[in-house]
Amino acid sequence: MDRVPYEEFSFLSENAADFGIPFSEQPAVERVGSRLADGRIISAIQWGTATPEVVFFHGGAQNAHTWDTTMLALQLPSLCVDLPGHGHSGPPNVANHDVIGNAEDLAVAIPDLAPHADTLVAMSLGGLTAVALLATHSLNFKRLILVDITPRPNPEAAQAIIDFLDGPSSFESFDEILERTMAHNPTRTEASLRRGILHNAVQRDDGSWVWRHLRSGQPDIAIDSDALWLLAEQIQIPVLLCRGMKQGSVVTDESEAEFLARIPDGRVQHFPNGGHSLQGDSPLELAAAIKEFRDATA
Repeated sequence: MDRVPYEEFSFLSENAADFGIPFSEQPAVERVGSRLADGRIISAIQWGTATPEVVFFHGGAQNAHTWDTTMLALQLPSLCVDLPGHGHSGPPNVANHDVIGNAEDLAVAIPDLAPHADTLVAMSLGGLTAVALLATHSLNFKRLILVDITPRPNPEAAQAIIDFLDGPSSFESFDEILERTMAHNPTRTEASLRRGILHNAVQRDDGSWVWRHLRSGQPDIAIDSDALWLLAEQIQIPVLLCRGMKQGSVVTDESEAEFLARIPDGRVQHFPNGGHSLQGDSPLELAAAIKEFRDATA
């Protein structure tokens, strides 16, 4: 049985090359963590040596490395969090396994790891977690950027993602897990998907592969759109919705209109070349949007 080598931060030059980002030396990047009262760990990646200014939450079944290319383009001290049950973080709180439970955990971890961050960028499940977090806890964030998500996602597009995630619980080989991932992401390069799998899956002793995120034995997180919209309406900071306009986006014209109607200080930016994961499809454009929104709301 061949072991597939994996060094967590060894692929950043490849990320940079894919999008023409200058890369003369390895950036300052390290894995950090915060221990919760019950002993569980919230793990994260810290970019830069200064106190993080921007915090990132990934989507369901992803991990902090989904932001790598955006981080290389952004060049700001940042913290990319592994949500509970994802990446290198510990399991979610089984008694409260939903976005509210995620928010409770992150309300402890964020002040510990990024006490002075002023911007929260959050995609998909991370975006819904961010809504719950900001509506129920007093933190220092001055602005929120939602990446292709509102509290009322397109059910058909969301179901396509769920169908992929509800596939095999394990794979006999790396080629098998790669083949399934490529079929689900036909617009991505094989090299980028290889990197993504190495970050988001683990090879077991028998050579098989399993996803890092906790699917087996964990209930799916139910989305109560009406309840989440009520929480979103309580957010008192500027909110930017970054919407992918290609197939795969879970934001519809109707949900965009609802966002603008319900969020008094809400703004929308369209990304014509991106789908649901803008950080993968349009990382340079997303980094530019983050900078522009921070400047506009300073």
